Amino acid sequence: MRHSQMFIPTMKDDPADAQVISHRLMMRAGMIRKVAAGIYNYLPLGWRVVQKVATIIREEINRAGGQEILMPMVQPAELWQESGRWYEYGPDLLRLKDRKQADFCLGPTHEEVVTTLVRDHVKSYRQLPITLYQVQTKFRDEIRPRFGLMRGREFIMKDAYSFSRDVPAAYQAYEAMEEAYQRIFTRCGLKFRAVEADTGSIGGNRSHEFQVLAETGEDLIASCDSCGYAANVELARIFAPEKSESPAPVAAREKVATPGKKTIADITQYLKIPESKILKAVMYMVDDKPVMALCLGHHDVNEFKLKKVLEAKQIRMLTSAEIAACGQIEGSSGPVGAEGKMRIVSDFAVRGQNDVFAGASEDGFHFAHVAEGRDFKSEFFDLRVAKDGDRCGKCGSLFKLHRGIEVGHIFYLGTKYSKALKATFLDENAKEQTIEMGCYGIGVGRTAAAAIEQNHDANGIIWPASIAPFQVSLVRLGDDENVVQEADRVYSDLLGHGVEVLYDDRDERAGVKFAEHDLIGCPVRVTIGGRSLKEGFAEVKLRREADVKRVLIGDLVNYVRELILHS
Repeated sequence: MRHSQMFIPTMKDDPADAQVISHRLMMRAGMIRKVAAGIYNYLPLGWRVVQKVATIIREEINRAGGQEILMPMVQPAELWQESGRWYEYGPDLLRLKDRKQADFCLGPTHEEVVTTLVRDHVKSYRQLPITLYQVQTKFRDEIRPRFGLMRGREFIMKDAYSFSRDVPAAYQAYEAMEEAYQRIFTRCGLKFRAVEADTGSIGGNRSHEFQVLAETGEDLIASCDSCGYAANVELARIFAPEKSESPAPVAAREKVATPGKKTIADITQYLKIPESKILKAVMYMVDDKPVMALCLGHHDVNEFKLKKVLEAKQIRMLTSAEIAACGQIEGSSGPVGAEGKMRIVSDFAVRGQNDVFAGASEDGFHFAHVAEGRDFKSEFFDLRVAKDGDRCGKCGSLFKLHRGIEVGHIFYLGTKYSKALKATFLDENAKEQTIEMGCYGIGVGRTAAAAIEQNHDANGIIWPASIAPFQVSLVRLGDDENVVQEADRVYSDLLGHGVEVLYDDRDERAGVKFAEHDLIGCPVRVTIGGRSLKEGFAEVKLRREADVKRVLIGDLVNYVRELILHS
């Protein structure tokens, strides 16, 4: 495509409301434009990237056995009422009425619609398994849409849904989709991790997020290089040491004054001790019963893990009144004397501690020389948020922490939706069974934005070759007749060999052109100018590298094709 004929409204300065790199660069490179909060136009360059991501997704989901359909964005309320999510989903669900005052919503996801479709047409085990998917616009009325395509209200998503006859078959579909996701993000040229994750409002009991590694990522993940295990730090399983006899207490427990000191930081500074030498007590109401959760001061209690190990339906922190009713004091809470008043559970790291400080359940006082086993008894679980240097719960090797951006999420749903919507089939014995389901999402625009967060420099975007808007930027310098003819010929030859080219034929200064093409970020830049052309050369530069290589004009097309083939 000739630059002079293409709509590329670039910007010199960062837009005032753009907070993250991908938002700034996509705006400046003329790829998107804001229409309203969290709603964007996709301009030609940005749309080309999105289409390339979508093409890779389609190819790999088809390869995994998926069949593409298209479902409506506007969904009738009765489907959501039947599943029970009409009110459960909350204010993110944008509700509306038609002219007949019938209730509808803009679909944030399509479990109800697709389950109903399958329910109405699949009657026999012979029709299963089925995996259906779409690439379509979604709408979630985020309270604070931000970061451009990273967290918008309207966005493009690939959502797939598997329908299987039993749990083993559902797991097989889940694993096939997990492998497809690995291929998708590898082909997109991204460094990523598949991590264990919480199922959230979607439901189900098995879930993985696909996180693109980037320093600007909102999520923190723990990853083990030895066994490949990875998870969000909230869910990462930490190595549980073998149970052994607690060491003998080093000294008798004694009460010490800590006047006005309420936080871990205040207390450790006042007592001149490390945070690892104090017990942190956090109190919760777990299914209407009070629970004290303990960890060391430099760790944090993990509510996800606490809820899971206690098999709780609901969990919340105690109010001040409830803490007082349990005989505790905010800022001086501790396990000594708490037995019988509440259940005490502790992180594994607390086991065997024989000389730590803990709240004395008295305002302005703490206990010194507290010993687990002597001064309090507890149940022990993996209860803390993972930190750098913790040991992997699978193999015992050290975790490394990475920042990540979630671009995909897969769930094993079981019968959460099929049971509610009565999606059943007859098995080989003519017995009615409920269909087992999985659902699998990828944010298409979010994947493009995450690629920028991972691949950029001070000058602009550095696209992975597979999803770049064009493979080659061809920059013509000057309007000398020989330069124009040669640049036109190279452009035609590259197009003839299937190379995607953004041909900058504009009457602009070299510096302006180079800066703009660095901003846009195509993988290869070819420059044809009068001085080099007189010597029989063109200049070739990879966007990721600083060096410029002089290539003979006669070898140029083949050289560029080889670069693209191996990039």
